[in-house]
Amino acid sequence: MSSYIVTFKADATDAEVQEVKDDVVAKGGTVEHEYSLIKGFSFKTPEVSGFSVDTLSAHPNVETVEADQEMRTQ
Repeated sequence: MSSYIVTFKADATDAEVQEVKDDVVAKGGTVEHEYSLIKGFSFKTPEVSGFSVDTLSAHPNVETVEADQEMRTQ
C-alpha cells in the first residue's frame, strides 16, 4: 500500500475537504489521520486502485499531494 499526505489551500471549506476524502475512500483508499495544525489528512491506497496522484493534485482546493515518508534528524 502507498501512503500520501494531502494538504489544502487556506480557503478550502470543510465540505470541500470532505469531498476529497470521500473521493479517496471511493477509490479504495483509507484515511489514516486528519491533521489539526494544517488543513489536511494522510491516507493509504492499494497499488492497484482507481487512485491517481495527478488527478488528486489537480483538484482546485488541493495545495499538495506528497508521498508519506519517514523523516529523520541528525
